[in-house]
Amino acid sequence: MTYMDTALSVEEIGPDNVEAALAIKVRPEQEGVVASVAHSLAEAYANQSSAWPRLIFDGDKAVAFLMGGFDPDNPMELFRCGIWRLNVAADAQGKGYGRFAVEVLIEEAKRRGFSKLTTMWVPGDVGPEKFYVRMGFTVTGEIFGGQVVGELPLK
Repeated sequence: MTYMDTALSVEEIGPDNVEAALAIKVRPEQEGVVASVAHSLAEAYANQSSAWPRLIFDGDKAVAFLMGGFDPDNPMELFRCGIWRLNVAADAQGKGYGRFAVEVLIEEAKRRGFSKLTTMWVPGDVGPEKFYVRMGFTVTGEIFGGQVVGELPLK
């Protein structure tokens, strides 16, 4: 798949690329608003039936970590189809990789038959609210675990 005149690809995380995933670090001021890739991979391991962790590559360089969650039977609508994590490497931010990652997850959600994608974020200036709003998410007004809930209808 090509995007923005670059060769972007999405890969499952496995033995051959787990070190590349673990090397992804966000900017220092963002560390308090998003869990580390290591933490996220532990969550994915504990939630294997619903977690969907992926790496975004530009050529052979890992530039972002994405973890979606798909749990259609979850009693909480918020957790049926959503973005659990999006970590774009500090030196790769602002280049369209986050947008690409969200678009990848949107396509996967549609493929699975979902009609809405949700996400949550820590409010504040260093959080990703502006990014998600630009992507088309609307703030629902719900707060869960101190985080703002956003949703995106899938067409």
